[in-house]
Amino acid sequence: MNNAPPDRREWLETNGLGGYAMSTATGENTRRYHGLLVAAARPPVGRVVLLSKLEETLLIGGRRVDLSTNRFPDTTHPEGFRFVIGFRMEPFPTISWEVEGIVVEKEIFMPHGENTVCVTWRVLTTGAHSGPIALEVRPLVAFRDSHALTHENDALDRTVTLGESIARISPYAGLPQLFFAHDGEPARAGDWYRFFEYEEERARGYDFREDLWHPFSLSYTFEEIPGGAAARHAATVIASTSPRSTSDLHLLRESERTRREKLTPSGNPDPVARALTRAADQFLVARGDLTTVIAGYPWFSDWGRDTMIALPGLTLATGRPEVAREILLAFAAWVDEGMLPNRFPDDGEKPEYNTVDATLWYFEAVRAYVQSTGDLALVRDLLFPILADIIAWHERGTRFGIRLDDDGLLASGADGLALTWMDARVNGRVVTPRRGKPVEIQALWFNALQTMTDFARRIGKEDSSNAYRARAERCRASFLSVFPDETGAGLVDCIDGPVRDASIRPNQVFAVSLHHSMVPEALARRILATLEEHLVTPFGLRTLSPKDPAYRGRYEGGPEERDSAYHQGTVWPWLIGAYATAFRRVHGDGPRTAKAMRELLAPLGDFLLGDGLGQLPEIFDGDAPHRPRGCVAQAWSVAELLRSRT
Repeated sequence: MNNAPPDRREWLETNGLGGYAMSTATGENTRRYHGLLVAAARPPVGRVVLLSKLEETLLIGGRRVDLSTNRFPDTTHPEGFRFVIGFRMEPFPTISWEVEGIVVEKEIFMPHGENTVCVTWRVLTTGAHSGPIALEVRPLVAFRDSHALTHENDALDRTVTLGESIARISPYAGLPQLFFAHDGEPARAGDWYRFFEYEEERARGYDFREDLWHPFSLSYTFEEIPGGAAARHAATVIASTSPRSTSDLHLLRESERTRREKLTPSGNPDPVARALTRAADQFLVARGDLTTVIAGYPWFSDWGRDTMIALPGLTLATGRPEVAREILLAFAAWVDEGMLPNRFPDDGEKPEYNTVDATLWYFEAVRAYVQSTGDLALVRDLLFPILADIIAWHERGTRFGIRLDDDGLLASGADGLALTWMDARVNGRVVTPRRGKPVEIQALWFNALQTMTDFARRIGKEDSSNAYRARAERCRASFLSVFPDETGAGLVDCIDGPVRDASIRPNQVFAVSLHHSMVPEALARRILATLEEHLVTPFGLRTLSPKDPAYRGRYEGGPEERDSAYHQGTVWPWLIGAYATAFRRVHGDGPRTAKAMRELLAPLGDFLLGDGLGQLPEIFDGDAPHRPRGCVAQAWSVAELLRSRT
């Protein structure tokens, strides 16, 4: 590996609060979002990059060998990636270097429920080297919002409190103090490292240079013992927003290792299932006393749409129904004018109600929960009045023109807004305008009405059940009279008055895949055939047919270029779940279907265990080789693969 370029694969550790540690497999930070301790100041939001990284230098016989890798203007320095011999994720992110037969291993983990990161270095072998081996560790701190960058400045408080086993800094008022528990020899520093460059930010068209402050250094010595090992087995740094001690390390490590092992069924030989279950856990975080879902790392918070779509896979498929119940109740408390919030802003302001589909996905999440658990009491005692009120608001009209039309179909739309999941905008222009009656909104509305029909009947409200059934049948009749495409290519994507958008997009799959479907079998087969011909890829479904003049096969460039491609051809892994469900519904559950499903889902599983380092991204390029793009770890990508495999 000595002549290989730096490894750009990205790993993720999370703490159950919305905070995380994240970098590449060589330790080079390539994003502004990378850092060893990105704390959630207001869990699960308010993320701040406190500790950017720890620079490491090995001292061998008085010579200095840098193990770190950084990018500066026109150069990579140092080139520690040349010594990397391995990276693994089990049980925690671990990188290994070899220098002249000396093997050093660095392990990183975050204890659950704390803004804390634990880092240990071990000298595994000393090779033919004789004499002591030393390690110098230099913390580099940023102390800034995760979306920003920092530069050398006079506002920084340079005070460093150095104790025998703990150091403390508080560079800026209003941000947390940072404590470093350590077992090394500390020495004051106080200088700036300037002009770090983050290649991913440069490629994304954002500011990409940053200065980082070096408050102090730590030195460790590993004495050689016979047999080529080292007398000192580990060097430790625990960085935390609360005081810690290195004596806590063993308990923290074992507690976190045990917690993660309990997430997966004992004896499960399926590595993909185990990896998916652990990946799912990273999105389940605390919001006060309740649980919510982070839509994606490193830059998303908890979104209503993503949460409801991801809930069955993240919780029910992983045997955590109690978490599903918490989430459903948490979001029920925020229903307003018949709408679920779509986003809780990172700055802690009021939630945003700007989606037509998040609320409708809530019905499906509740239905899936009740089917999985049999907990009808949740609906009878708590949720049924809320669900009924949501239906009533949609019928009489709520925000953004969301209303029931005279034909029994659901219309929506407001100037300058994109209310469906295809919501990209460029300079105020909606990239994928779907005003009027989008196809999946009708499928979700029908599914909601049928779900209410069933719930009302089961809790003894026969009159209500009959009324919801009548509305559902009216919706079905209208839908089947206007949405089938005249060319036989399935369903049109959106209808707005006389305008019929026949663009071949994946949204029609939900008319087949949702639990309550309006679509007869013959039409369902045409829909599947169209999707397979135009949209299905090894990593999910494209958002637009490559034959469409508006198709964009690469998601790259600056913000405008990327937003213009976001739903115009990019591949979304989460859509594979709906396609798999629709395929099974049409073709049955025989051996041929099982074989087809294995072949369909295998590439995402391979990516998860390979380049994904235990996670699945938000999107891939529409064109081969389908490079991963967007968020490195996306909740509904993981959730829908989980759901599809169970």
